[in-house]
Amino acid sequence: MDESGKATERSRAGSAFSRWIRLAIVCCGAILLFWIRRDRPWNPMRITGACLILPSLALWIVAQFQLGDSFSVRPEARALVTHGIYSRIRNPIYVLSAVFIAGVALFFERPVFLLILLVVVPMQILRARKEAQVLEEKFGDAYREYRRKTWF
Repeated sequence: MDESGKATERSRAGSAFSRWIRLAIVCCGAILLFWIRRDRPWNPMRITGACLILPSLALWIVAQFQLGDSFSVRPEARALVTHGIYSRIRNPIYVLSAVFIAGVALFFERPVFLLILLVVVPMQILRARKEAQVLEEKFGDAYREYRRKTWF
């Protein structure tokens, strides 16, 4: 294997390690979230919050792994991921993050925290548009067809 092959292999290993680190941090955060509020009664608002937090977190983790090496902070067109959750939703990480934030607001019985979504959602829409532009430039008709068949 030449040097570029070794560098690519190290990059993939680092990326996989990074995904596992993110997974560990998110899981520890979720456990801490429930631990902090363990002494509070389970009323309808907290139950609704938990019902939003747990599946959104689980699906967010799945989406991260399905995205694989295509995950990046800045918009990049490494690969067109169209399987799993991405076969239905183009930006599941953004959607599930918003659902998670709503769940946390309800779980902590602070519906006013839902106002955070007034900032987060427009930012996610702008990011999604920029990512769509980058993906369309690289993948052309394949991306346009994928976009036609999926939501957000």
